[in-house]
Amino acid sequence: MKRLEMKPIVIGQHISQEKKELAQKLRHNMTPVERRLWQCLRANKLNGYHFRRQQVIGGFIVDFYCHTLRLAVEVDGEIHDASYDADRDRLLAEYGISVLRFTNRQVFGDIEGVLSAILRYAESYLARTDQP
Repeated sequence: MKRLEMKPIVIGQHISQEKKELAQKLRHNMTPVERRLWQCLRANKLNGYHFRRQQVIGGFIVDFYCHTLRLAVEVDGEIHDASYDADRDRLLAEYGISVLRFTNRQVFGDIEGVLSAILRYAESYLARTDQP
């Protein structure tokens, strides 16, 4: 199967100082639900996949990002702007990035289900792209 062409995400990307500072602030002030998911993703804990938190991509900040899987994981709180998310998802799709969204309730109430969904995506992605 043919490998997908990937635009660089982290390296070579121009990020304004304002976005850098906002991402850093968000990393230091994670919500309890983001902290819960991060504890399961950090340090390559999920099958060795490396996730970054509060990653700037194309001017947007995603909650968690795995470059190997071209995957953004978003945790949606009570207040949610579907129009903004649709715009962001379109831009991420242009970079070849898929988005998995979970609610606060899913992360707090069924973290194993959330992690299983991420792993199912990983299996599917790796099978599609012929990656080891």
